[in-house]
Amino acid sequence: MTARAVAGCGRCGSRLEQGDLRCPICGLAVGAPREAGALAVREQAKVVRCGTCGASLEYSAEVKAPRCAFCASVMHVETTADPLEQAEGYLPFSVDAAAAHGALRRFLSEKRFFRPADLAEMAALRSLRPMWWPAWAFSAGARVSWAADSDAGSGRSDWAPHAGQVELTFQDILVSASRGLTQDECERLAERYTLEGVEAAPRGPEDAQVERFDVTRSGARRQILAAVEAEAREQVERSHIPGRRFRNVHVAVVLSSLETKRYALPAYVLAYQYRGKTYRVVVHGQDASLVLGKAPVSVAKVVLVVGAALLVLLALVLLFVR
Repeated sequence: MTARAVAGCGRCGSRLEQGDLRCPICGLAVGAPREAGALAVREQAKVVRCGTCGASLEYSAEVKAPRCAFCASVMHVETTADPLEQAEGYLPFSVDAAAAHGALRRFLSEKRFFRPADLAEMAALRSLRPMWWPAWAFSAGARVSWAADSDAGSGRSDWAPHAGQVELTFQDILVSASRGLTQDECERLAERYTLEGVEAAPRGPEDAQVERFDVTRSGARRQILAAVEAEAREQVERSHIPGRRFRNVHVAVVLSSLETKRYALPAYVLAYQYRGKTYRVVVHGQDASLVLGKAPVSVAKVVLVVGAALLVLLALVLLFVR
């Protein structure tokens, strides 16, 4: 499934996509919608917006969402000022609500030293919400210039300078467009998705909600370019720097092509309560073994460890004083 091309850049000829305000390669402005070859104006839409974390969800009279699925804050209806970006493809849920709940119970039952011993027994499920969170997937071609020090050819020195250029391609690299999930959560979730299963319409639990794209493709280009540079650096370090050790790696990327797609990716957002405090957990919508979240810390165990450390320190001091 590819994004619909609407025009070509008047300066470099690169393909433009729906939502582009500038050419992704040379930066030339697309122009006003009334001009030939420019992008059509899309309709505005209503969303429900969280006043705390800023996430926006698809407004639906059938799926009532007075509280944010991510942080449980009260939401309000908002009419977007800019055209609304929409997902082109949806990954279906392959984990049901019962499996997500079971994943939470396993997460709470994990034996970790600083967790309260009664966490699994005392924690109570407060909410379980299936969500599609938004992400861009980009494919790009780029010329990458790199420079680094390595131990190859260093002679009597520890390091020798090296540099080079290489043409690289990137396929379906996911970049988060979510405001409800953290960047770390999105990166770890993205590693487990398989984009071959993308479908044109959402398929999952009836009460599943869709988090909307808040930023256009042009507005997200800084994030996409940062992801290109990070991926380029990883490939250069893995395959192109000679020697066994290296340092001071620098890369400069010049794009030759860029194609983006907008996807909605499945996950469950769960909230549980323990001794009056609420904690959030995210379960992967296609792999219930991946559970991300926070758990309370036992104050008694922390005090015990700190006390033991102080006793050891005091014993060492007394030993040296003697």
